[in-house]
Amino acid sequence: MRILFFLLISVLLPCITNAEDIELPKNISNQTKQCISCHKQYTPGIVFDWLKSRHSKTTPEEGIKKTELERRISAKIVPENLSKVVVGCYECHSLNADNHQDNFNHFGNKINVVVSPPDCAICHPDEVKQYTGTKKYYAFKNIMKNPIYHTLVNTSTGIITYEDGKLTQVTPSNSTLHETCLGCHGTEVKVRGFKKIKSLSSGLEITVPDLTNWPNQGVGRINPDGSLGACTSCHPRHAFSIVTARKPYTCAQCHLEPDVPAYNVYKESKHGNIYESVGEHKWNFESVPWKAGKDFTGPTCATCHNSLIVNPQGKILAERTHDFGSRLWVRLFGLIYTHPQPKYGDTTIIKNADGLPLPVTFTGKLAEEYLISSSEAENRMKKMKNVCSACHNTDWINGHFTKMNNTIKETDEMTKTATLILVDAWNKGIADNKNPFDEPIERKWIQQWLFYGNSVRYASAMSGAPDYTSFKYGWWELTKNIQEMKAYLDNKGRK
Repeated sequence: MRILFFLLISVLLPCITNAEDIELPKNISNQTKQCISCHKQYTPGIVFDWLKSRHSKTTPEEGIKKTELERRISAKIVPENLSKVVVGCYECHSLNADNHQDNFNHFGNKINVVVSPPDCAICHPDEVKQYTGTKKYYAFKNIMKNPIYHTLVNTSTGIITYEDGKLTQVTPSNSTLHETCLGCHGTEVKVRGFKKIKSLSSGLEITVPDLTNWPNQGVGRINPDGSLGACTSCHPRHAFSIVTARKPYTCAQCHLEPDVPAYNVYKESKHGNIYESVGEHKWNFESVPWKAGKDFTGPTCATCHNSLIVNPQGKILAERTHDFGSRLWVRLFGLIYTHPQPKYGDTTIIKNADGLPLPVTFTGKLAEEYLISSSEAENRMKKMKNVCSACHNTDWINGHFTKMNNTIKETDEMTKTATLILVDAWNKGIADNKNPFDEPIERKWIQQWLFYGNSVRYASAMSGAPDYTSFKYGWWELTKNIQEMKAYLDNKGRK
């Protein structure tokens, strides 16, 4: 026992004796100071990232006193034990301990490994409420509990074996899913028990929760306290920077070609051109509220989809929201066809006229009772147009959305053509529709709506990137794909 004591002291002594070699905030809690005394040596990246953050420089009490437009904290009241200290390690990793299966005793403090949205809601209740119930919130469920999407996931990932002239698809492992689809959608993090690990930096052996599917920062992650979501998807720990969240690189973690080419399209668009030429280093990404024309002169993803935007005189053009679909009226990315945005983030509840958990039938009939109304769609479009009005006149804006609506209609027509060819193949027994995603002609059909149709629509929506509407995943591929599907149907039909 005495040997263990001296070993512990030998490890912790450098933390304690060097505790003053960095300047700590004046309003720091003793518990957070204790965390930093060791972590500054063993995980310095985390500590110095936090020291540069707004959390380390202000208290909730100070944040609440700011004007309504300037506030970054939506809570009206914060618990007294938290209000007068800066938001540090302990203040985030000790909250709602009774709900956290991942809570453990860490050198005398009860600490949660995972900081979840209910923890962030102590100071940011409006933001968490807005996020709760969105498509991102249900991202794990929407892909894993919808049998059609799940079949697509299983068919697209995992191992394929070849024996005796036959290909066999093996269900993907948790590891494969974790690194692929669930890397963005989120995994289910559970506590299997506890385990002993040896610190790579200190050599100290400690007991910690044994977590499944960890680490993961997917938007619909299921946390050990039962909550959904990961604020760190967009606000990376431990700086939780609004600058990072406002720049397009954060969205680029998931919104990439070929299926969701938003970032690739943005880079080639006129807006992306302006951002990379001027905005990256000259725009003010720190200001709250964000003033169009003064702080920035072109949009990023956050500008259009969720930031609080005002004009230089302070008039609100768009309210801040963490419901990333609240300004969206049409779902460009939908299985098979575009459609009005779903009413609810949990899309597994949708049933179309064919009895499938999809918002549209194969022939294009909408499951209207699960989708927003035309009046709600119009209201959302007005919100987006209001953002555009910071830089563009009415005629320019209306012309843009007229083109976009036409693009939506025409790409859906091209998807319908491909779908009718596939149905013909099923009816003739050339393909088997038990799994609509595994045969060559079915793979071509998937490309039609998942890659090429999406590419054209995203490029149109962002008012640029003509290469993505024409030759790169665009109309060239849409037309070529239909011809190849028809050729496959004709050749197989003659055998």
